[in-house]
Amino acid sequence: MVHGVVEALRAVLDESRLVTDPDSIGRYAHDEAEWAPFGTPAAVVRPASTADVATVVATCAEHGVPVVPRGAGTGLSGGANALEGCVLLSFEAMDRILEIDPREQLAVVQPGVVNDDLRAACREQGAWYPPDPASAPWSTLGGNVATNAGGLCCVKYGVTRDYVLGIEAVVGDGEVVRLGRRTAKGVAGYDLCGLFVGSEGTLGIITEITVRLLPGVRAPERTVVGYFDSLVAAGEAVAAVTAAGVVPSALELLDRSCLEAVDAWKNMGLSAEADVLLLGRSDTPGAAGEDEVDTLVRCFDEAGATWSARSTDEHEADALFAARRLAYPAFERLGPLLTEDICVPRASVPDMLQRIEKAAKAHDTRIANIAHAGDGNLHPLIIVPAGDDEARTRAKQAFEEIIEDALALGGTVTGEHGVGLLKRRGVHAELGPTVIGMHHSVKNALDPAGIFNPGKVFGDPDA
Repeated sequence: MVHGVVEALRAVLDESRLVTDPDSIGRYAHDEAEWAPFGTPAAVVRPASTADVATVVATCAEHGVPVVPRGAGTGLSGGANALEGCVLLSFEAMDRILEIDPREQLAVVQPGVVNDDLRAACREQGAWYPPDPASAPWSTLGGNVATNAGGLCCVKYGVTRDYVLGIEAVVGDGEVVRLGRRTAKGVAGYDLCGLFVGSEGTLGIITEITVRLLPGVRAPERTVVGYFDSLVAAGEAVAAVTAAGVVPSALELLDRSCLEAVDAWKNMGLSAEADVLLLGRSDTPGAAGEDEVDTLVRCFDEAGATWSARSTDEHEADALFAARRLAYPAFERLGPLLTEDICVPRASVPDMLQRIEKAAKAHDTRIANIAHAGDGNLHPLIIVPAGDDEARTRAKQAFEEIIEDALALGGTVTGEHGVGLLKRRGVHAELGPTVIGMHHSVKNALDPAGIFNPGKVFGDPDA
């Protein structure tokens, strides 16, 4: 079957689009999710057009071969990992920004466009695309849509789903459909476009994306920095900000170990006189923005900050936010790294941070902490010495315990990284058998051949 599909693809595709060399295939086989299983694809296809994708899907449906889509491979849940003998679609060649229309406040892109490239192109035309995952310099819009990615500013401006107006997708046995709209409003039919956002390639293959833009003119951001001696105290400050009704443009948490890891890598001259930092920002203009900054400082102080202040050095403030974005790759270079992506109600952030500390101690595991604290999305980084199998086992136990604690607090197993392979057990526990069954019904209706990224998200967690 594998040999048959490769020969069939060779007969209908330009040879330059097909990769079968074993050494070349290997670099496409998995994303950045530590310890998520992966197989060897029968072939990698680098499509240049929607027509190429439709041809691949029709061929794979005919041969009963799975199709796995891949963006930049920056995912952290195994959602883009190859299945043994699958055809892997890499969208590196479909990287064109097709349209930016500031008047209609929309852009149209192919799935291989890098997030930061779109943001820069929009900025040149006086527009703004808000979703800004920490991986924005590398991750692609296709991957962002597949996982409903968030980012630093999503506490105020929302996540990817809030900006996707329409998509073009290849579904079924190779049919091309358009879902959603270009208009500011539209309620014709079910929201099938929204259904595809966050579906992790399990319903079809997205080949074009229309996103909503905002005006590019924004008030200058004001930054507040707070030092705390404990995660719990920093969490109390987050809860206080929420209770005060302030919606900052960013509210990020990172601990001292994150700063140290980034500084050891990039020599940025970072320093901190506390174990935990909170970084708050306000882009509200005028007196209202000044009031927000004052409230942030007050909330930090009342929660027990050892020091807090409005930053007067924007270069230093920008460096701290840059460190937040670089924390994951800074630790990744040191050895295996398992990343959580839980999200809890904001009032429960202090409790959840305390439970993360308890899990680290209980399983003798080093855990560094970064978070989109303003919306309760926490990213504990579980660090394991290379080659230490016992530490790896303890790390997995801590990983599962943190998921259980998040669910116990009314949270979710993933805020923005997706379920992929790593969170299948957690998503079954979160949703329950009836709702899981509903998801399977949708999957079976839209993917009757069962070829689109099978086994991911709602697959058997014990498989």
